[in-house]
Amino acid sequence: MMRKIIESSARHPWVVVMVAMAVAIIFLAIPVALSGGVFSLALRGLPFSISAGVGFIALLGIAVLNSLVWVSAAENMRTLGVDHHGAKEHGDGSHAISSHVVSDIETITFETAMTRMRPILMTASVAALGFLPMAISSGDGAEIQRPLATVVIGGLVTSTMLTTLILPIIYQRLGHRAE
Repeated sequence: MMRKIIESSARHPWVVVMVAMAVAIIFLAIPVALSGGVFSLALRGLPFSISAGVGFIALLGIAVLNSLVWVSAAENMRTLGVDHHGAKEHGDGSHAISSHVVSDIETITFETAMTRMRPILMTASVAALGFLPMAISSGDGAEIQRPLATVVIGGLVTSTMLTTLILPIIYQRLGHRAE
């Protein structure tokens, strides 16, 4: 597999640039997630601790995974083409489904954003809701649990906003330059 990639990049150097752009877009989630985690710690007045550091590790895994889901779906659509279904209304009021392949970057970005919105939101919301009891706990050991949960919840909010709102715009802008 690696040999094919190396041979392909030797024949088509633009492939390396496209892969590098996709990786850069995926890892853009890291600073956004980190800033959300730091901001949420400061907002709650919690210090940075070992448990907060563990929270950052968990947060970065989820944030990068969500970006990877989005970018890989967009790259698959770009490579294979988008099977775009549209309903056409006939004069008698009936509808017929037409299917054609669309390969422009705007359609690819829109279709990816619409099809990957639910999985990304579900991943982030399940993780955030799972950490919510830890974030609001006040019993024994809460001083250890609260920073971890606060970092994860705050970072997930910012990284999910990036993945669902800003990442499609960045992908579309870079996609126009690559074409």
